[in-house]
Parts: sequence; C-alpha cells; structure tokens
Amino acid sequence: MPAKRMTMGLIVCNRGFFPDHLAKSGREEMLRALESAGMDVVALTPEQSKHGAVETRDESKRCAELFRVNRDRIDGVIVTLPNFGEERAIADTLRLSDLRVPVLIHATPDDPKKMTLAFRRDSFCGKMSACNNLRQYGIAYSITALHTESPDSPEFAKDLDWFGAVCRVANGFRNLRVGAIGARPAAFNTVRYSEKILEANGISIETLDLSEVLGRIQRMKDNDDAPQAKLAAIEKYVDSTNVPKPALLKMAKLGAVIDQWMAATDVTISAVQCWTSIEENLGVVPCTVMSMMSNELLSSACEVDICGVLGMHALQLASGTPSALLDWNNNYGSDPNKAVCFHCSNLPRHFFRSVKMDFQEIIAGTVGKENTFGTCVGLIKPEQMSFARFSTDDTAGNMRGYVGEGRFTDDPLNTFGGAGVVEIPSMQKLLHFICERGFEHHVAANLSRVASAVYEATTRYLGWEMYWHERPNGAC
Repeated sequence: MPAKRMTMGLIVCNRGFFPDHLAKSGREEMLRALESAGMDVVALTPEQSKHGAVETRDESKRCAELFRVNRDRIDGVIVTLPNFGEERAIADTLRLSDLRVPVLIHATPDDPKKMTLAFRRDSFCGKMSACNNLRQYGIAYSITALHTESPDSPEFAKDLDWFGAVCRVANGFRNLRVGAIGARPAAFNTVRYSEKILEANGISIETLDLSEVLGRIQRMKDNDDAPQAKLAAIEKYVDSTNVPKPALLKMAKLGAVIDQWMAATDVTISAVQCWTSIEENLGVVPCTVMSMMSNELLSSACEVDICGVLGMHALQLASGTPSALLDWNNNYGSDPNKAVCFHCSNLPRHFFRSVKMDFQEIIAGTVGKENTFGTCVGLIKPEQMSFARFSTDDTAGNMRGYVGEGRFTDDPLNTFGGAGVVEIPSMQKLLHFICERGFEHHVAANLSRVASAVYEATTRYLGWEMYWHERPNGAC
C-alpha cells in the first residue's frame, strides 16, 4: 500500500530589523528541504507577503486563512526561523488557523564567519522566544533534535522523517473508528477497556456480534464473487498446501464478511473474538484473515483486545509497515534481557522468516484439530523492533501506556505458532513496570525504531500518560 504524500504548512518567520534577505533565502532553502523529503507545502508566496514570510498581524491573518482553506490537506506545520522572527506572528497564525495538527519549530544556525549586521540571524535566541509564546498561547509544539539545524543538513532530514511519523500518529487517532468483532473471551478480563474513555479521546468503537458474522457467512454462496476473490488472495498470501479446501473456503467467507462490514461502517482497524466460538460454530480459526488485514496496514488484534490494536495502529502509522500483537510469553534461558514473544498466531507475513498455514495446536485440544485450521506458523525474522502498549485507566479516567525499542534475535527457538526471541535493554526494569502498574500481557510490535515518534505524538498531541523505556539521554 503506497504511503500518502504528506503536506506541511510552512510559516517562514521574519523580524524587520534583521536582514530581510535571510527570510527570502531561508524560505527557498526550506522549500527545497521539504521537496527532498517528498513533502508537499502550503505557504505564503512572495506575492502574498514580504518574501513569503510572516511578520505583521495582517500577514498572520493571511497565512492563517491560507491554512484554513487547505486544512483537509495539511498534516503538520513547520515554523522556520531564518532570523530571530516575530514570535507573536507565529502564535497568532497558529491560533487563527486552528488546524490542531503537530507543529515543528526549526531555527537556522548562524555562521561564525558572518556575524555582522548584514548576515547575523539570532535565530538561536529567537527560537526560545517563539516557544515561550506558544507555551503562553497553549499551543503544543515539537522541536528539532539540535537547537539549530541547516535546512539542507542530514540532521534536519532525519527530523523531518521523525516529524512526519509524529503527524501520522497524532492525526491517525483523531476520529478513529475501531471494530470490535465478537465479545471478549470470558477468561480474558485482562483485555477489558472503557469505551467512554476512548470516545473522549476521539476513538469510537463499532461492535459486530459473532451471530451476525456467522449468519452472513451462512447466507453467502460458495461461488459468490467476494468469497472466491478472498479465497484466491488467501492461497496467494500463505502456503496452505496441507489445509483442507472446505476450511479455506470458510476462511474466505469470513474474510469477505469482515471486509464488507468494515467498508460499510467506515472502520479502519479491528479486534476479533478469535476463540472458541468461531472454531465451534464455523470450524476454522480467523488467524490468516487477521494476518492479511494487518499485513495490508489494517491492524487486527486477537481476543478483542481493543487497546492492543491501538498500539499496533500507532506503530504502523509511525513506520508505514505492519504491526503484530504478541504475548510477553516466556523467559529465554537465564538471560535477563531476553524473552520469547509469541502468539498462536495471526502475525502479518511481514514478520516471518518463512510462514505456512496450519492448525492451532492450543485450541485443537478442546475443539478438535479439524476445526482449527488457519493459523500462521513460523519464526519472526531477526530485526530491530519497537513495542507499545496502551490502556484505558478506568479509575483515573485517562489513557496510559508505554513504548520502547529492542530487537528480535536469531536465537534458536523450537515451538509452534508465531514466535521470536526479543532482546530489550534493562528488560527486568520493564517487566517490573508492567507488573507494578498492572498492564496487560499483550504488547504491539513493529519491525522499526519509532518509539520516539509514538511517544511524542501520544504525550504532546494526544495528552496520554506514557512511559518511554530506556529513553535516550537528551531525547525530548
């Protein structure tokens, strides 16, 4: 699925008694940097304001109106200070535009060889004034890794990539609709959550009873276009050589029904009651169907873990790659920084070294092997990883969670389902935190390093209470 090209609103700052030519050249440098990053730009032109910059109240109003007209396109705003800048104009523009998107504050460095009145920027100082005013106005903002960065520098290119991820996460949780397919398994109090807290955070839950799913499947004919198309997609997606054809057709019908329902209800991601009603009443597990959705960036979590799929969604938005939901499941020998992450499994194909479809060994003991075909079996490939967990804190009435990074290793592992060995610095500290704070045993994972972007988006723009495990020194 190709990534959507992002669009940034650009505020070029100027202050009259600093050299005007710096605003002109600074705007041109920033436009080139954003183009190199593959981003579209909405900004005042030199015909609309002096050098296309913002300094006066009228220019603030003009820029704010431009942003409002393009509000459906704009993912974030970049404020660049090629000189000290007019701090009131920045804050006024953002307040009047009322975009409610992430904001990045950038300042261009001075050249020690050009400190005369003709070239001196003072943006080092101006950035502090700009941030001070934004704080006074109650406008949330992010800052670059270094206090000043050249627009054409590798450091700023990295910051743009990070800020794009922040924007995708923050914006991706506004007006989000999540599908809850089936009731929570009775034995899993651990995945309980508050719909009201989620709704207060702009996240709506759309429910679908399994009886409706099963009824729609029963009414669907074997040769209908939708199940036949899904059957072909399943056989192309994963090796199903040893799976009975009737079981594959049942999965195809299940997948077709879920696809149709999600499209009709405008649902983006989902969580499914994966056991044991589906096995007992349909005769398959939904793992492959869910794996395919996650692999197509439509994250799907098992055991109706709504907060679990939110973690998957955040990591997927930040990285642009599929996420999985896993158990923190086993120790790995005596190494305190390693553990086995496991599910039985609906992991996306993106995660596996190699994968095949098989039966679900755990549930087979209860409902019979013949009713549990459809699980995705294989080892997770060695790769960097980020993890995240969100929860509704029902007693405090807010959202909370944690993020961090580690790696999946190539350590040997002889088990079933989908599994891998994960190595995380100071893992015992993390495990103590999870248990002391009463977090769930499920965790979302992604083969990327995006903890910083997820943390920034959830804390600064969504207002959630978050812990960043082993946060790097100097990280904002």
